[in-house]
Amino acid sequence: MDAYPLSLTTPLATHIFGGEKIRQILGRAGLPEGRIAETWEVSDVDGMIATVTNGTLAGKTLRELTERYPDELVAPGWRGPHFPLLSKFIDASHLLPVHLHANDEAAQRLECQPNGKTEAWHILWAAPGATCLLGVKPGVDRDTLRAALLAEEYDAVMYRFPVRAGDTFYVPGGMLHSFGPDTLIYEIEQTSNIQQHAMPWRMEDGKPLSRATQERNIDALLEELRPELRTVPFPGLLREETPACRRIMCCAGPYFALERWQISASYAYAFTSAQLISNIGEPCDVEANGQRYRLGCGESLLLPAALGKVLLRGPGEILVGYVPDLERDVRAPLRAMGCDARSLALLGDVDDQWR
Repeated sequence: MDAYPLSLTTPLATHIFGGEKIRQILGRAGLPEGRIAETWEVSDVDGMIATVTNGTLAGKTLRELTERYPDELVAPGWRGPHFPLLSKFIDASHLLPVHLHANDEAAQRLECQPNGKTEAWHILWAAPGATCLLGVKPGVDRDTLRAALLAEEYDAVMYRFPVRAGDTFYVPGGMLHSFGPDTLIYEIEQTSNIQQHAMPWRMEDGKPLSRATQERNIDALLEELRPELRTVPFPGLLREETPACRRIMCCAGPYFALERWQISASYAYAFTSAQLISNIGEPCDVEANGQRYRLGCGESLLLPAALGKVLLRGPGEILVGYVPDLERDVRAPLRAMGCDARSLALLGDVDDQWR
């Protein structure tokens, strides 16, 4: 495989909850006019598979590269039916559906899918007073929850948290959730598009659903629900600080880790697995193999594992996602920075607590 920073097509979702914040706040250029709910930055989901747009691999899909070059693209020894990470920018100008995604066990048992979808939201912008719904309150039985979902009385049965820029929410598969309105996030997750939602309207266009359809949807949701799950907003942990780059670990688990980097000068970065880089600041440059790649506002690059190293030229601010070795990439460097076990646990699934 010819390893270099890959620029990909960006499949779009125009769901009813979207708006124009990805264009207006994030500064993403080249988007069509009108409502955009999600830009799928790196995607190997059926129906939304990205295609390489630059270099010798232009025209190849991410699925093709994953199947042909798993060691070079993802990581040495890695095998799987698709690229393991999905990342998006999501504009919640309006309320997202109250919904959940199955975990691996439920996805295999009930959805005939190879994996479920654990995800994390990194808050990029939120209006004052913005909130999210996340998790079921203790003591709520199935019948009470079903009745509340049908009546759209979400606060009676779910936790509501304030949403602030810079926080991250780790959302394991099986957790009931929603966010919006007035929120812009970056989302990293397992590669999957399965979900069950409770709303009386279609997510795509807002058209009403029949009562019978809504009841069937809620019953399917309840079969995949894990009501015991809890999470809280988390500002992250300092992983590394040098004159060139300040790295904050936003969240971590077996499926993905997410970091936020503030780059003030040239920063050399070495890696052994695929890296997802998304720009959330001013345009900056990525250098590899003697070539320079411009990363515009709200744009992303996929760095194949075989590339091995890049030079990032700031000033700039980026998000970096990858499938971690939890001890090497998360626990050890954070312990070296003075983090204790309780702080590590707040990152997410560093000790398999969610699965």
